[in-house]
This record gives sequence, C-alpha cells and structure tokens, in this order.
Amino acid sequence: MIDKHLVRERFAKALDTYREHAVIQREMAQTLADLIAGIVPSRQFSRVLEVGSGSGALTEALLSRCGIETYIANDLVAESGNFIEAEASKSQVSRFTFLAGDIETVDDLPAELDLVASNATLQWLSDIEGFFRRMAFSLKPGGILAFSTFSAGNMGEIAVIEKAGLAYPSLVDLEALAGRFFEPLVLREERKRVVFSTPDEVLRHIRKTGVNGLFRRSWTRGNYQRFLCRYREAYSCEDGVYLTYTPVYCCFRKRLS
Repeated sequence: MIDKHLVRERFAKALDTYREHAVIQREMAQTLADLIAGIVPSRQFSRVLEVGSGSGALTEALLSRCGIETYIANDLVAESGNFIEAEASKSQVSRFTFLAGDIETVDDLPAELDLVASNATLQWLSDIEGFFRRMAFSLKPGGILAFSTFSAGNMGEIAVIEKAGLAYPSLVDLEALAGRFFEPLVLREERKRVVFSTPDEVLRHIRKTGVNGLFRRSWTRGNYQRFLCRYREAYSCEDGVYLTYTPVYCCFRKRLS
C-alpha cells in the first residue's frame, strides 16, 4: 500500500517548485488538454472535476482551451487549493470549488459531471479499479474520463538502484479495469528521456517535484556517494546522465447504459 501521509508531505513541500521542475508533467498536461479539446469539439463543459490538481498545470491548460461553468478541483494536499483558485480567477469559470483529501476516500463526490480529468496522479492511487467505479458514478452517461499517468519502466533508473518503485499498470490493464464502465476513445503511450548534468541534479529534480513520496529514507554520506557512483556508471550519456519517463494518455466515455 502507498503511504498517503508521506505522499502528502512530500508534495506539500514541493508545491512551490513543482511547475518549474516537473517538465514532463507540464508537457503531459498540455497534451491531455489538447486530447480533451479534440474529443469534445464544442470545448464546452458544464461541470468538471480535476483530480490531483497540484500546482495547476492541467487547470491552466484546460481553462485556456475550454469553456467551463463549474470547476471542482481535488488534491491530497489542501494547499493546492490556493494555486487552483488563482488559475480559476483568470478564467470565465462561474463557480469554483476545491475539495481537499484523498479522492479514493473523500465523501460527497460531485455528481452529474461532464468531465473528470487528471494529470500524472493515478499512479499514487491504491485501487485504480475502485477509482474508475467512483468516477463512473459521478459522471453523466456519455461523460468523459481523461487522464495521464505512467506505465512500467517509469523512472526505472531510480527503481533499479533503490530496489523500490511504484507498480505501474500497463495500458492494457488500464483499458481492462475501466472497461466495465467506459468505452475507450484514446489510448497512447510514450517514452521520454530527461538529461541532467549530474546524478545530483536527478535527485534535486525528484525532490523539487515531490515524486520522492515513495521513499522514506535517511541519506548517509556513504550511501549518497554510492548512489551517485552507481547512477553515473549505469546511466551516463553524452551530456550527463538520463532519467526515463513513460507517460500514458487515456480518454474514456462513460457507457450510456
């Protein structure tokens, strides 16, 4: 099970630096918003729920492309609400609500939604099938569930050295788990390498984006130096060292019956 308290703690610390350092996640937000806008040509939504709103990358991308009457944002980190409210204030949103808490357990989920959107968040859930079930209850028939997450091999360099990592579902798994409630519209997978000058910069990137929420460890000088040495030996490239991301994009429509 994922330690949600640790995840909340690490992302809360990284909120102010997340958008600057989370380059891949920012790109994912733009891509996901483009996919949503392409699926719904009118680009008009009455009620939208964003899951895992964070510092607002997807919020900004969606509100710049779509007309939305009611925007409801959720995040495990309550402080996210300040970032999202600031983004909503720049748009033509009529009503904005922030729902703090774990989307897997939070009470009083909004209903009659046209769209549920989430960027780079589902990998932190304990029960993805349960999440799909909850969102199906909240969406109108024909409503859209659109999200990005990651598949196997994501940040694999860290997983190999630390001998720990998230259990990322495959694209096939995601389609199967969502299939009871939704029909697939878009299923896409990518592989991206981010280059850093040194292994120290990799660790700094991880800390500044909060994705160290999986690990609770104290670095000694010895194991820190061993990590740097192993990373440099195994994952060097012409311009330094690399870290691999495996973004996945999924758009589903809720079945009419």
